[in-house]
Amino acid sequence: MGCLNNLLFLSLISCFVVVQSGDPYLFYTWNVNYATLSPLGVPQKVIVINNQFPGPKINSTTNNNIVINVFNNLDEPLLFTWNGVQQRRNSWQEGTLGTNCPIPPGANFTYQFQVKDQIGTYYYYPTTSLHRAAGGYGLLAVNSRALIPVPFDHPEDDYTVLVGDWYTKSHVTLKKLLDTGRSLGRPNGVIINGKRGKMDGTDEPMFSMIPGKTYRYRICNVGVKNSLNVRIQGHTMKLVELEGSHTVQNVYDSLDVHLGQCYSVLVTADQTPKDYYFVASTRFTKSDLVSTATIRYVGGAGPAEATLPPAPVGWVWSFSQFRSLRWNLTASAARPNPQGSYHYGKINITRTIKLVSSKGKVGGKLRYAVNGVSHIDPETPLKLAEYYGVPEKAFKYGIMKDEPEGGDVKSNINIAPNVINGTFRDFVEIIFENHDKSMETWHLSGYAFFAVAVEPGRWTPEKRKNYNLVDAVSRNTIQVYPNSWAAIMTTIDNAGMWNLRTMQLERQYLGQQLYISTRPPGRTSLRDEYDLPLNAPLCGVVKDLPKPPPYTL
Repeated sequence: MGCLNNLLFLSLISCFVVVQSGDPYLFYTWNVNYATLSPLGVPQKVIVINNQFPGPKINSTTNNNIVINVFNNLDEPLLFTWNGVQQRRNSWQEGTLGTNCPIPPGANFTYQFQVKDQIGTYYYYPTTSLHRAAGGYGLLAVNSRALIPVPFDHPEDDYTVLVGDWYTKSHVTLKKLLDTGRSLGRPNGVIINGKRGKMDGTDEPMFSMIPGKTYRYRICNVGVKNSLNVRIQGHTMKLVELEGSHTVQNVYDSLDVHLGQCYSVLVTADQTPKDYYFVASTRFTKSDLVSTATIRYVGGAGPAEATLPPAPVGWVWSFSQFRSLRWNLTASAARPNPQGSYHYGKINITRTIKLVSSKGKVGGKLRYAVNGVSHIDPETPLKLAEYYGVPEKAFKYGIMKDEPEGGDVKSNINIAPNVINGTFRDFVEIIFENHDKSMETWHLSGYAFFAVAVEPGRWTPEKRKNYNLVDAVSRNTIQVYPNSWAAIMTTIDNAGMWNLRTMQLERQYLGQQLYISTRPPGRTSLRDEYDLPLNAPLCGVVKDLPKPPPYTL
């Protein structure tokens, strides 16, 4: 906090890299510890923040500056990422091992970032080791400023619903499984806000609703392996926001929420006043894992019905749901102009990257790869090595090609740091092909992209005729079904080192991710990218090197 007292402009830029005159600050202190909890009825070590699981909600407003002082009281290094928050010009705060040295046990680090020109529903989680399987996650909401119209009436209340699959094995045990070449196997259950419902009418209500009132439920899949379907007994859900974008307000009986994805729905208390179940269950698994949370009408009487509403069956329904998602082109976003004023469908594609996932054994151990390259994190974070001008001591650019060579991704897997160069302000098309029998979900940090297509089969250039080039939702995750493909489009205009990763934790840990290095031409300016924060810890080969000259305006 001492650097706040420094009145020099450039020092402020270096200390609080997201300073914006007149924009409010939100300050948090997090103590991260283990606690013995029983999310599935079995005592185990869970990562808690300020003794909370899930962690504290960050309730912010567009352009707020967020300052979080994290004290790591675990016995392992730790990092947090802010899934979906676009760190404009500021990958130093992204919190991945490719951008940051982790916080050592017993130490602290202060994250400082701005939710610039954003609204919507996001969440945070730890990125180190397999910590995400032990908790440490929470909601990050960005509300619209008072002067910006929202395309729905202000709800009576705003509820957080963090749903995900869960293992009763500790994250240490799960890590040992992967390190010795095995798979994680099937999760043990599903939890909602850290709990599994008993489904016998004895659970205390998690949510309450006043008859006749409408409520906003912010739903995120924070799990590690499975897609989930969510639904509410006797009620429909009106979709109003998806990962930072207002949507066409379709009404659904249930929603498939894939790993890493967040939805906001409106639910009206228009049924007989009594209890109802919020239901979450796994999708596309041999047998469903199910959990419930009780919703109680204020003044109501009577338990929830024992019979739960069924989830949809099969893949076709889920494909149809994706195609029904549309951007609300008339709604304002974080700024007064409409969301749809950005006509992405009229921009010429300057680069196509086709990413084909694969898996195989290397040295007898399971690895996952993209275009034949399985990523590992070097001792020196990629971004730091690049900043200090010694990238060759940590990685090589471009060992992965823009598409698999010869179309074969299974013959060889190369284990190495996977970094590609992104030409500043290129308009890029990225194709994800899933040749496996299980789901994939991909997340791109630092950007929102247009999810223009998801289809079965293999992608070819002729498939572009099926793209939605008018009102595809601007978002940060995309699901890829088994033996299917997905296409996204975005402008690479955010300088930094950005992670493109699968959200399946096992696949991610075993190599299915990469980094996109985006640098403006010529000398880096503070107009393009913030400088290395003064409080950034150093590690690896750069630890004892002289610091490069700071960026200037």
